[in-house]
Amino acid sequence: MMKIKLFIILIISVQAVLAQHSQPDELQAFKINNRINFDGVLDDSIWQQATHISNFTQRELNFGKPASERTEVAVAYSKNELYIGVWCYQENASKIKAIFMSPDFYYEIDDNFQIMLSPFDDNRSGYLFIINPNGARADVLISGGEDGNMDWNGVWDTRTTVTDSGWFAEVVIPFSTLQFKSDSILNWALNFERNITSKNEQVLWQGWSRDYSIFSVVKAGRLTGLRNISYAKKFELKPYLLFGRHFDNANGVSYPFKVGGNLNVNILPTLKLNLTTFTDFAQVEADEIPVNLTRFSIYYDEKRQFFLEGYNLYDFYLGDNNHAFYSRQLGITNSKQVPIVAGSRLFGTIGKNNIGFLNIQEAEIDSVPTTNNTVFRYKRNIGEQSYIGGIFTNLINTQHSNQVIGIDAVYQSSKFLKDKNLTIRAATSTSMQDFKITEDAMTYRLSADYPNDLVDNFMALGSMQDNFNPELGYIHRTNYNSYSWHLRVTPRWFSKYGIKRLLLKPWGFTAYQTHTTGELESFSNETRPIGAILKSGERFEFNLIQNYDRLNEDFELTEDINIPVGEYMMYNNEFQFESFRSRLISSAITYNWGDFYTGKIKTLETDLGLSISKYLTIYSTYTRNWIEMQQESIITNEIASFWDIAFTTRLNISLFAQYNDLDEIMIYNIRLHWIPKIGSDFYFVYNIGYEEPIKQIDYLKPTTTDAVMKLVYRITF
Repeated sequence: MMKIKLFIILIISVQAVLAQHSQPDELQAFKINNRINFDGVLDDSIWQQATHISNFTQRELNFGKPASERTEVAVAYSKNELYIGVWCYQENASKIKAIFMSPDFYYEIDDNFQIMLSPFDDNRSGYLFIINPNGARADVLISGGEDGNMDWNGVWDTRTTVTDSGWFAEVVIPFSTLQFKSDSILNWALNFERNITSKNEQVLWQGWSRDYSIFSVVKAGRLTGLRNISYAKKFELKPYLLFGRHFDNANGVSYPFKVGGNLNVNILPTLKLNLTTFTDFAQVEADEIPVNLTRFSIYYDEKRQFFLEGYNLYDFYLGDNNHAFYSRQLGITNSKQVPIVAGSRLFGTIGKNNIGFLNIQEAEIDSVPTTNNTVFRYKRNIGEQSYIGGIFTNLINTQHSNQVIGIDAVYQSSKFLKDKNLTIRAATSTSMQDFKITEDAMTYRLSADYPNDLVDNFMALGSMQDNFNPELGYIHRTNYNSYSWHLRVTPRWFSKYGIKRLLLKPWGFTAYQTHTTGELESFSNETRPIGAILKSGERFEFNLIQNYDRLNEDFELTEDINIPVGEYMMYNNEFQFESFRSRLISSAITYNWGDFYTGKIKTLETDLGLSISKYLTIYSTYTRNWIEMQQESIITNEIASFWDIAFTTRLNISLFAQYNDLDEIMIYNIRLHWIPKIGSDFYFVYNIGYEEPIKQIDYLKPTTTDAVMKLVYRITF
């Protein structure tokens, strides 16, 4: 009888590991009538009355074993707010690691606790709220169960305390921050993750498989017991007031003064309307502009808050770094900022229907008349994780108009071969001029992705005709047929020698044919015979890289170096090493050497991180290229440095400095950010720019300077 019992227990245990679910997998929310004492101490009586869960399981380092440190969570709620209590006990509290205090901190190198909420109940989308022991906050919009956008900022808060027993937190999330179905009784997807940096340990409440991440909404547990909550106040008004001083050599001094704002209207619990007028983005962080030695443009991520919420509802990816809609086309023309007179966005879900509508009216600038921009994106949920959808974009002014129409479909499953991930995507679109279909203006792509822990295999084929022209999109390259196959194998061998995971890549290639001629245009392949992540957190790789490029016209690398028409086969070697980023001093180095068109190249990339204290962190990068060509030899340098000075979790100063001698760029961006209350912001931004040749710069006389003070205040009613 004892043997039978042991056998049954073994079977149940194996099934639990395979399912990556442990009991309890539901957490009952505790109803309260009054606001708690929000201080991070967790001594309110409600935290003793609320249900606690503590069944956390390791994803790393010791897969499937219980968390080495006791971790507990409880959830409470009032009519307007959700509260989460977190107990992160730690036997040796002196090893708690917390570098950052500023909002949107780099959470991957700190001890942290993550809360995944999916009120949509669609197995695809959700919110991720992240805290560290200092009370720093970061948040991410989850899309498709595998991607996230960290540039989104929600309205929520946390308080933390650190004692000899560990660190503890209270988190409050107003229901107005979330979108969810309107119902008297609600059940949401919920998951938690804790990262213990000193042990390189990661534990989750549910879905701890190495094939998934906390983004995998479909593997989460459930939050139950929410009853008769108030969705949100109907309106959220965020007016802003801006004034400053602008100087440039051409026009002298001016004193800009602006008033504008955004109005958010909750039309339905899951459908939001954004209205904006005289929109301004003065507080947005400056882009890092790297040395570009390719013949293609650089893609920059969207950072403007107005375009970020619900960003996944607008995305239509064409493959090969091309996008049918690229929000950074709005408010910018010919690298100049274009005033946005007014705009609206309607986004959200109605049942299984996902809607993203956008209309932006841009002001006249130079020879470009006032322009109206429209995007409509639709996706219909199918099954547990799949969808079918389409997109329509329209740019129109008195001179011309441009349209794009596209359809796409995604089959996604986390149950392929019982418990593996598989994603199959298909998309096709065409562009038009003045609502007339243009000849040879089609594009399509088909891909299959098997992104799992041991084997990550991706295959795709695509095509873009030479007249495809989405003026509201981003085109990295055009007139091609593409073929891609990337295979990565990451076995967990040699663990007794301190290796956490091998990083092997038998191949990772992409080939492009010129669509109109069928000739091979370019080819790239990377083979990684050896690479590993160590249990100590260090990482290294050695890569063999092959590139082929056919130039049909001369490529002007610099004013003095012109690469002639021809076919070029290039072989390069690359070594990478990265130390554990959570150390007081961290570094990374990449050294690449080999062929470069008619000559040779050596590239050295270095990163240096200094975690001086929770009040001051510094991260700097330096890239140097030695290029020896037939005509001339040149050396390029790029330096970027990021300083963060945090006084509290709501007040910080950031400094970004950049030097790029190939493009003659030198920029300084200083930003003070104060949060008087969550949802409202005060910024002081000072920018310094030099446009003269680097060697002729008078550092005391910059070409442009901008000093701006901006107050954004949140009002709900």
